Amino acid sequence: MPRVLPREVQTHLEKARESALLAVDIYNKPATKFRSGGYIVLMYLAWTALFHAIFFQKGLKPFYRQKNSRNYLKVDGDYKAWELGECVQQYYGDKHLAVRKNIEFFIPLRNKIEHRSIPQLDIHVFGECQAFLFNFEDLLLQEFGSKYALNEHGFISLQFSHVRHEDQQKAIREMHKPLAKKIKDYIDKFRSSLTTDIVNDLEYSYKVYIIPKLSNHQSSSDLAVEFVKYDPNSPEEMEKYNQVTALLKVSQVQVANAGKLKAGEVASKVELIVKQTIGKDAKFNASSHHVRATRYYKVRPSKGEDKRKTDPRYCHYDEAHNDYVYTDEWVNFLKTEMAKEGQYEKVMKHKE
Repeated sequence: MPRVLPREVQTHLEKARESALLAVDIYNKPATKFRSGGYIVLMYLAWTALFHAIFFQKGLKPFYRQKNSRNYLKVDGDYKAWELGECVQQYYGDKHLAVRKNIEFFIPLRNKIEHRSIPQLDIHVFGECQAFLFNFEDLLLQEFGSKYALNEHGFISLQFSHVRHEDQQKAIREMHKPLAKKIKDYIDKFRSSLTTDIVNDLEYSYKVYIIPKLSNHQSSSDLAVEFVKYDPNSPEEMEKYNQVTALLKVSQVQVANAGKLKAGEVASKVELIVKQTIGKDAKFNASSHHVRATRYYKVRPSKGEDKRKTDPRYCHYDEAHNDYVYTDEWVNFLKTEMAKEGQYEKVMKHKE
């Protein structure tokens, strides 16, 4: 016989599943303008309810206690329950870094956007949003089994056309308008704080290619859309994944330091922010200002040290050219830092 869950667990579990399904429903509706905002708020609720269900199932009450007391703290007559951040800490501790970072990415973001409509946010956080959902279902299945899976309700959001006419292009350009500065600064700062391993982990941000799936015949078992899971611990799944990536690599040409920037390119991008913050006569060149920034933030080694000891999030040593190249994350980090009052002057005064 299937186990019967305690009422407290069942109530929170239903709340978690319903919130997640509503979140996906809102995100996939083509006319929705508050797409990512609504999705994030509801998924925040779903994750919190799921953790509470797990804690109740384990016999742990997810409530704050009064200081120096075993009694629970009450607010307006109800026990004060753990917020999502506290739930993450209680459940994961210092484990599962990518999953934790994915959830932690959305906690302040949810607070910033809860009362705003920001359609421009959608294209900037899609990868994190997708991982937010996949991680939720993984934990749901792990703790409560396939009976409570959401995947039978899920589907791929349909696209209206693979050829865009002018009205569609205009709508897309509207979505690409700059984000509100506070939101963009938060996203840039959070991402720049992550290690390369976390950034590239699908449990933090789920990135996909969509390519046509061809078949010689149609059968009842054929799927129009199929996810090929990246799982290094599963040889069968990795074989499928490698077949797909091999197809995608056919038209690619090997390029050294692809996507990396020279110091001059970094400086020119950052100087725009410096001029906006300090004044139009302010400078940020490669030979002086950028060098001081790299030393202040310790993204590359000092003179005489091993040149390979860089901060890989921001800087890589190019042995062939005996030079350094930089990442987009470094540009975003510098823009955020230089926009802070007094930070430009502090960095420029730095001496090794």
